Amino acid sequence: MTQTNRGRTALEEGDELALDFDKLRKVALAGEPVLPVAVQDVESGEVLLVAYANRAALDHTLAHGVATFWSTSRGELWIKGATSGDTLQIVEVRVNCEQNSLLYRVRRLGQGACHTRDAQGRTRVSCYYRRIVGGKLEAASPQGGLTG
Repeated sequence: MTQTNRGRTALEEGDELALDFDKLRKVALAGEPVLPVAVQDVESGEVLLVAYANRAALDHTLAHGVATFWSTSRGELWIKGATSGDTLQIVEVRVNCEQNSLLYRVRRLGQGACHTRDAQGRTRVSCYYRRIVGGKLEAASPQGGLTG
């Protein structure tokens, strides 16, 4: 396993709190105009993930009915489920009052929404699978995500 993979595994699976407070600065430096997108399971109300969309991603989402984002790390369209099979079908797209963020209300067509997998190798339902307790991260209950 490379150093980068070890670091990613520790970040995604570990119990050390290492929040990326520079994320928005990195997004801004990428030079692509984007909006944040919260993604919510329409049936459970659970927040599945937060991503970004540029105009092309939003247009693709609206035209095809599938959650599509702009990958800020890869600099390309990210059609959720294209490689994993964990597609997020759009039920509706909402816009906030200041028109500077979006809410995709979705129906999961695969096992989950996160790119990580649990100990049994299953896709996690939500990217919010850990919680902060005593300055460390611990596993949250499957239904323990944010709801709305």
